[in-house]
Amino acid sequence: MASNIALPLQEFIASLENNSLPKILQVCSGVYFQGSIYEISGSEVCFSTGDLVKVIGIELQSVCCEDVTNNEKFELPITHTGLFKVVPEQMPYTSVEEMLSLRPVGLDDSLPFTFTSHSKMTFGSLTLGAGKALTVLSIEKREGEEDMVRCHVKGQTEASAKVCIPLSSRGEFFECESEECYTLMEIMTSPFLRSRRFRFVKTTKCERVLVLSPVYQVQAIMNMRKNVLRFPSSLEVDVVDVTDTCKDANFVTPLNLTEVLSQPDESFPVVAEILEEPESRSFFKCAWLPGLVKSTNLILHKKGTTPMVLMSSLKGRKTQQYFLVSQQYSGRFRRRPREFNSVYEVYVASTQTQSLTVSVTRNCEEVEEEGLPSLSVGERLQIVNCTRMELPCVNNQGEKQSVEALLCHRLQEPDDEGEDEEDEEEEKDQREEAKEEVLLPLYMQGHFVEVLGENKKYKLCDLGKEFSLPLDVKVVSRDTELETDPLVGFSCLRIEGAMLEPSIQASFPDKPDRCFHLLPQWLSLSVSFTKDALPWPQDQFPKCFTEKVSEMTDTFFYEFRKKGNSDEAPPPRPPKRDMSSSNLVKNKSKSTKKSSKPKKNKDKSVPTEKLNDLTLNHKKRPPAPLPPDGVNDEPPPLVPRKCSSADITSKAQPNTYVKINQAIKRDLLRDVAADVDSDHDYETVDETLVAVVKNAQENVMFY
Repeated sequence: MASNIALPLQEFIASLENNSLPKILQVCSGVYFQGSIYEISGSEVCFSTGDLVKVIGIELQSVCCEDVTNNEKFELPITHTGLFKVVPEQMPYTSVEEMLSLRPVGLDDSLPFTFTSHSKMTFGSLTLGAGKALTVLSIEKREGEEDMVRCHVKGQTEASAKVCIPLSSRGEFFECESEECYTLMEIMTSPFLRSRRFRFVKTTKCERVLVLSPVYQVQAIMNMRKNVLRFPSSLEVDVVDVTDTCKDANFVTPLNLTEVLSQPDESFPVVAEILEEPESRSFFKCAWLPGLVKSTNLILHKKGTTPMVLMSSLKGRKTQQYFLVSQQYSGRFRRRPREFNSVYEVYVASTQTQSLTVSVTRNCEEVEEEGLPSLSVGERLQIVNCTRMELPCVNNQGEKQSVEALLCHRLQEPDDEGEDEEDEEEEKDQREEAKEEVLLPLYMQGHFVEVLGENKKYKLCDLGKEFSLPLDVKVVSRDTELETDPLVGFSCLRIEGAMLEPSIQASFPDKPDRCFHLLPQWLSLSVSFTKDALPWPQDQFPKCFTEKVSEMTDTFFYEFRKKGNSDEAPPPRPPKRDMSSSNLVKNKSKSTKKSSKPKKNKDKSVPTEKLNDLTLNHKKRPPAPLPPDGVNDEPPPLVPRKCSSADITSKAQPNTYVKINQAIKRDLLRDVAADVDSDHDYETVDETLVAVVKNAQENVMFY
């Protein structure tokens, strides 16, 4: 195809093969004129006359079908299962040679095909009548003689013969319809079939003559455009192939970080321009993140795989923080005891730590029905293994239940008397005798803390070799290579997990030696390699200091936990209790030992003995205090007590009501004589006392 011939985009793309790409096209004319923007399949396409388009890929998407009778167009997917037949050409051919030479592709590809003659044909002693069908089988080339066409002829009595017809035979010849059927995919992959007209087979629209054209999705790069365009080849645009004359045109190739990883090592270091910024909801909370702005340059030093660990601070008053730490971190750590809020958490930790010992940090009361033992603060439990235990309660079928439990040794401190005189064997025997077996159901709630037997300092890489994760640690020696170590100052950090992350070491041009890691799995960024010079003398690479600690968001932590704990089993549930009538009667008989009050509602749960004692209905009023010595039993006379203005202070003092009440009682007991035979006098004294107390309360409340 000549480079100066303008062709419709549809026709040009249909003539391309993938191995001939890339191709550079120039827009000539069409409905997509001067700067117009058209939205196609969710992406904007802008074509102007004179624009250069670099086609880097084509993919067959569908087939455009045009009815030749009314020019109606519709599209069919390439996976359409219907069949099509070739419609013969209606144009007559004047000679056999013309008919064969006008085949769209090579003759061997279009054989066999059938034709008829409008007039009678005579070949030697053989005469063929008008309308006789001949099927071309092959072309025979003879040296020094005229080339012949070998054909197959079917007779009237179903007998057949083969004849040779000279290529120069003249007449009016017409192509016959073939019985062979084709799918859309077969038609589109054959250049010969693609140039023919077709009709449907076995459909109501089988008489419609169709011209089939492939519709491709074109992937292209435009000059001064920084993203890959995707548009259908059916756009009504005329283009010219200018590949030979525009080889040096500058086309930007956008790359995401995953594609940057696939670049050869020889491509680094390189200056890259940011084409698309990271998403607004990022996983990072780093100082370098705001610098990743569109049109900003980055220096990509090298690519590789970086071992990292994820750390989190403990929940507390401050917001929980998360850090991604490289194994190159040179600070020193010391293990911190882990805290557990259930026996199941202790069990999980015991599967990762040998000879795990924990200490009880909160008292637990014994519940015999559920198999829960009593635990006291300070008790030390050495984890042995996981086993099964039988519960005293029964299920709905009256059978005893068995649950998973953690077998522990309750460690007790040996006696200190005569410790200096006992030898080592006696101390060992005493420790063995002090062990008591305890079964803790896995569903039991409790509060425990790990007991550590060493105080050693570790490097980050050594922690991963000796211990399983998660692991609680504290930084005791900062990384001296860091200006500010963000891990220092935390009372406890938990190592949540470890990972091997594909990474790209990068920096900004103004600080080429201060590097950080770009993680393609967690950062969406589009860049393009430029030809800009590196900001240092040739072959004099600077000594780089790579960021070892990156603060992450809680979103990153949750996504990390999703990937790592997708198959983790949930903790066990406590067994179901039997709520049958026999057990209810049994529990009711226990509860009525402390109270004879009948139950008014049978549907309410039966409280335990301890709960009954703590109910307000069963609390006894405390007895009245005894009168002091020297006070007789005579009733006191009615002596009204005057309250002077000096007794009322301008400001309420602490415990004013208590002091006033106590003073009133003392005065009444000291100054008034009591008479046991006079009920009226007692009543009057009580009323007087209530009035005085009420007056004191009002004074205090007022102030």
